[in-house]
Amino acid sequence: MILKNRVFADFSKVFSFSIFFATLFTLTLNAQDLRPPAYPLITHDPYFSIWSEADRLTDVATTHWTSKPQSMEGIIRVDGKSYQFLGATPIKYRSLLPTGADANVSVKYTFDAPTEAWKQNNFDDSKWQTGRLPFGSHANRCHLSWTKGGVWIRRIFDWDGAADLNALRLMLAYNDEVEVFLNGVPVFEHHNVAEDYRSYVIPAKALETLKKGQNILMIYALHTSGNAFIDMGLSQEIKEAPLPAAEQISAGLTATKTFYNFKAGGVNLALSFLSPLLLNDLEVTARPVSYVTFDAHSNDGKSHDVQLFMGLSGAIATNLPNQEVVAQSGKGSGLQWSSIGTKEQPMLKTKGDDVRIDWGYAYLAVSQTAKAQLTTGNFSALKENFVKSQNSSANTSSGVASDLAISAVIDLGKVEKINKIQHVLVAYDDLFSVQYFGENLRPWWNRTGKVTVEQLLASAEKDYDKVQTKCIAFDKTIETDALKAGGKEYADLCKLGYRQAIAAHKIVAKSNGELLFFSKENFSNGSIGTVDVTYPSAPLFLAYNTELMKGMLRPIFDYSENGQWTKPFPAHDVGTYPLANGQTYPEDMPVEEGGNMLLLTAAVAAAEGKPDFAKKHWVTLSTWVKYLEKDGFDPANQLCTDDFAGHLARNANLSIKAILGIAAYGQLAQKLGDAATGKKYLALARDMATRWQTMADVGDHYALTFDKGNTWSQKYNIVWDKLLNLNIFSTSVAAKEIKYYLKMQQKYGLPLDSRKTYTKSDWILWTAVLTKSPADFQAFVSPLWKFANETQPRTPLTDWHETTDGKRVGFTARSVVGGYYMKVLEAKLMKNQTK
Repeated sequence: MILKNRVFADFSKVFSFSIFFATLFTLTLNAQDLRPPAYPLITHDPYFSIWSEADRLTDVATTHWTSKPQSMEGIIRVDGKSYQFLGATPIKYRSLLPTGADANVSVKYTFDAPTEAWKQNNFDDSKWQTGRLPFGSHANRCHLSWTKGGVWIRRIFDWDGAADLNALRLMLAYNDEVEVFLNGVPVFEHHNVAEDYRSYVIPAKALETLKKGQNILMIYALHTSGNAFIDMGLSQEIKEAPLPAAEQISAGLTATKTFYNFKAGGVNLALSFLSPLLLNDLEVTARPVSYVTFDAHSNDGKSHDVQLFMGLSGAIATNLPNQEVVAQSGKGSGLQWSSIGTKEQPMLKTKGDDVRIDWGYAYLAVSQTAKAQLTTGNFSALKENFVKSQNSSANTSSGVASDLAISAVIDLGKVEKINKIQHVLVAYDDLFSVQYFGENLRPWWNRTGKVTVEQLLASAEKDYDKVQTKCIAFDKTIETDALKAGGKEYADLCKLGYRQAIAAHKIVAKSNGELLFFSKENFSNGSIGTVDVTYPSAPLFLAYNTELMKGMLRPIFDYSENGQWTKPFPAHDVGTYPLANGQTYPEDMPVEEGGNMLLLTAAVAAAEGKPDFAKKHWVTLSTWVKYLEKDGFDPANQLCTDDFAGHLARNANLSIKAILGIAAYGQLAQKLGDAATGKKYLALARDMATRWQTMADVGDHYALTFDKGNTWSQKYNIVWDKLLNLNIFSTSVAAKEIKYYLKMQQKYGLPLDSRKTYTKSDWILWTAVLTKSPADFQAFVSPLWKFANETQPRTPLTDWHETTDGKRVGFTARSVVGGYYMKVLEAKLMKNQTK
């Protein structure tokens, strides 16, 4: 974190920064404001990603996108009185009944459905088996294998009655569905979602059953798809007494910024978090540095003595809060800095979904000329010293991540009517980012291995003014493009998804200098480089940076072309993040991934106006199209990108993908000068489309599968027929589907298909592009805007929600919200076609 203090005496500079903050408000405060499910603060990659999951910045502790605490706290002291303006002290828990992750926990269980009496305390479970928690499919986390169906668990424990019942919490981790009872009384129930360890309030009726002596926790867990996991315990919630909070006046966001306005006594404070993910500037986008800008001025015409405190928890650099961390300090290039990271530094050792980085270092830096003090130590003590106007007598350089912090105390001096503006930089050096077929790859910003962190920070500091200006202009471009394409509510959704989509990736360099842009399946299964995650996220990158789009496709091409993947269709993924050493997903998706790769390669050619990328991989593309030619039209029983919905044979929407993948290959062949091959495959696709229309037709719509007439599904894949100007399907297909979909809408959007009422928001916005009128497009957008504005729980945006109540079903912070930009991409590709 770099700090630079600026006091402006000349009004031209004051005016320029006033314009800056006014622009933030202008871009967001027109019409009704969207309430983000969570506010992005620091967003760079799947590991360096910090959010606020509340409307007021001081209501909750800041977290990683996985909702695990990664605390940033800010305090402003005005004339000796302190106000919290950033974050809250993370809640701590004292284990009363440990989970299986913390202790050896034996329980009674059965995989055979018992009678309803199993929830009674006096139920005879003597014939049940005994096993150790956790149960699940993760060999490295679970003590008992549970991979399918339901499991019934009874955990007997003794209670001494000493704990404060009002602070008692259920600690639970589950995947997929769960019901929890305490002495037979319901405590918690949730379906179709995967959550790692979280605390839950226990209802009063359940607490009333607790008695001294023997009690029982009962759990029914059901595995429906993907991974399975169950573990539970009880803990006591421990909260620190909070400081008075600064009054939050407003909050908002643009594509690259999140900003707040506060009142603290006689001073107003404007605060912005800028993660400059500029898709028109790859080098800045790849730089793991965010700017936090403070703008303070007197609100009562008086002079006020003002100081700022900002602290970063060691948890930002750890996977678990009890890992030991060390802090260091240094100077150079006019800066002084502190860093924090784990003592062990297990480089690229931790892989998986709900995990955080525990190697590399978070940085906090300040100009050597600034009136500021950098300090490391116990987070609570650092804050207490600041509030009491005391300087820390000594730095503590090691400790547990949840306790140790690095901080800056900044003296603004006398704050009057003229704004005092300063900024800090928050940075992270992960040293090596991804392992790629056995080779550890560096981040793009240090692809040569010769750029030091000191140089990284110095260059970011030097570019501060320029980056601010570029971000204002780029935010304007994003909003204008989206407004023009789809209106205000659509633009709100695009802004909301922008940073999330990019920060679910990591930009790295291959040893030959080629760029790779790796996605992580956040709260999905943790895969890296998944093709059917690349596919829905593609519109954003096709619209604004095709080099990143190609960087997503290269790993799959490499995997086939280096001889390690020998099947005649693309792999599903190249590993589990951050280890890209080969597919780890247990099942192939041959038609899904084959169609995806062909369509996206054709989309790159359309966006760039040249087929050079396809030409480089033509042999591989030719292998994949032959598979689709043979097995794509009437797909066998298999998964598609919507794998959470289960296997499906004769999937009509998947068939569309295969047909258009074949057509895309034909189009590419024509662009490469092979007219005969192009004619052959385009003709084949048109013949398939004609047969499809007959086989899927069930009157006023087209069916989910070729053999089930009383069904329906979103045919979002057909959007490429329009965008790539393939003209394979009759336009009547999309028109009939849209007319039917408009009748199937629910309060919070169009269901995915007739099997369930849940949906995928990215696919809805693809489907909406098939409309012919702005009114029909808006009819699909408005329920999604309402969902984003009202959804619970408060986490980074989910792409999988229930259309009846707007609640998240699963998935969090995934890159697929880049698919919201499909309407923007349509406009850009149509413009290219008319050139």
